[in-house]
Amino acid sequence: MKTTNQLLQIAKSYDRHFIEYGNDDSLGYDNLPEYMTSNPNYPSWESELASGYEDQRRMELKDFLSPTESMNFIHLGCSMNLVTRGYDEWPSIYHGVDISHETIQTLNDLVRQKNISVGSLHCGSIHETPFADDFFDIGECIGVLEYYERDFVLQAIKEIHRIMKHDGKVVLDIPNTQSPSGKMAMLIEECMGRPDKFDMLPYKFEEMIADYFIIEDSDRIRAESCGATHTKMVYFYCLRCKK
Repeated sequence: MKTTNQLLQIAKSYDRHFIEYGNDDSLGYDNLPEYMTSNPNYPSWESELASGYEDQRRMELKDFLSPTESMNFIHLGCSMNLVTRGYDEWPSIYHGVDISHETIQTLNDLVRQKNISVGSLHCGSIHETPFADDFFDIGECIGVLEYYERDFVLQAIKEIHRIMKHDGKVVLDIPNTQSPSGKMAMLIEECMGRPDKFDMLPYKFEEMIADYFIIEDSDRIRAESCGATHTKMVYFYCLRCKK
């Protein structure tokens, strides 16, 4: 019941966004209340957004996935990223899943208007998808797992593993709940009606996925290999599917 309520809450929050803003994928960060912008962690969060770190890492993640025309690509928690982040220009066959009905409807409208070729767009949860076993070559799940506790995250990981091919490549992220910018991001998501529920440190997450994926790269590993601590708001992971 608790997970079901959280799924409904996340869906309603994003439904409300697309009813109000349409295909403008801005999440309203420019209109945060004063109690948010005066939070001591706010400058760290704002500075990280302005640094372009996420865009740089996303370019590296694309290089890891190396999409080609023959590949089926699954985008879990797709939002409007097909067009806002240029996935419509990838040569791979795009399949999107999002829990928000309004998001998928808006995306379907845009796909028709712009005559964009996609494999499928599905409204539903990432832990129960309609795809066959071993269907996808590459996948992405960014900005999604943060909303859920361990039990649901494990269900999602098992589902991703099910639909990925042997040696299929997946990129995903989890929140850095110990960093100032990560703590601020969690407050902002709660303000927007979709509270973060993620309850694992990266080590525990890595132990959880070990039976399903090989970690080929991660922000934690990168930082610790240099004797540093990762201070960004999320940890990115590059994974290869074990079968």
